Amino acid sequence: MRARGLSKRLGGNLAVADVDLSLDRGEVLALLGPNGAGKTTTVEICEGFLRPDDGRVRVLGTDPFTQGNRLRPRIGVMPQGGGAYPGVRAGEMLRLLASCCATPLDPEWLLATLGLSEVRSTPYKRLSGGQQQRLSLACALVGRPELVFLDEPTAGMDAHARNLVWELITALRSDGVGVLLTTHLMEEAETLADRVVIVDHGRVLAAGSPTELTSGEERGRELRFTSRPGLDLELLLAALPEGCSAWESRPGHYLLRGDIDPQTISTVTAWCARHGVLADELRLGRRTLEDVFLDLTGRELRS
Repeated sequence: MRARGLSKRLGGNLAVADVDLSLDRGEVLALLGPNGAGKTTTVEICEGFLRPDDGRVRVLGTDPFTQGNRLRPRIGVMPQGGGAYPGVRAGEMLRLLASCCATPLDPEWLLATLGLSEVRSTPYKRLSGGQQQRLSLACALVGRPELVFLDEPTAGMDAHARNLVWELITALRSDGVGVLLTTHLMEEAETLADRVVIVDHGRVLAAGSPTELTSGEERGRELRFTSRPGLDLELLLAALPEGCSAWESRPGHYLLRGDIDPQTISTVTAWCARHGVLADELRLGRRTLEDVFLDLTGRELRS
């Protein structure tokens, strides 16, 4: 899949602004961003449900909007929220979809793999949220797609079910299937994705592998702590070695970067004691993907 310069206005607002994406076979791409960042619109353009106002997209060599009839038998789409008829039984739904595919996977195997065998005769409306999500994933995969679009694939699942889905996505990658994943779980993106694209306000803020986004010698180590909002960081920086930087990433959450050694940590704690500051959750380490996300967007994962 290749997308270049995608732009799309919805209701007078620029939902997607000059977005570039690429996804190869056997690769997992995680598209991350706060709610309203433009993820869904971008994915719907790639799926062929929306025509971009500007830019060009090719999915498996086709234009997804004008050549959707050629493309859809080759892709799998898992929307968040399922969308199944409430009265249909889980097994019936999967078998019906399989009957429409040229070389489907065995529905019973999919049900067993995703832990749904015992609810094959249960109406969709009586499945739990996690079971509905797993059934939606099974429906996206039953046609042996070459590329799948997964929107929040583990939403509402317990840890066991989430691990089942992660194992299946890993197997898809090993089989050469391309996976475009949207998720609010940073652990999920770090575990599964070969590459990550972070978007906000319709624009790409950062792209790269999880390792590339979270490491690098120029970033040094980090010290994070929480306290009351609005600390005077200029006073703190005056007590720290040259080359350190400090800021309030969001109210009450503080981040220091630079040459963080035992003396630096001692200086920070001593400064807090002198100024009556109670520093909670003092944490030393390197950036996580969640840290990168919050630093770039300034917003919680769900906003």
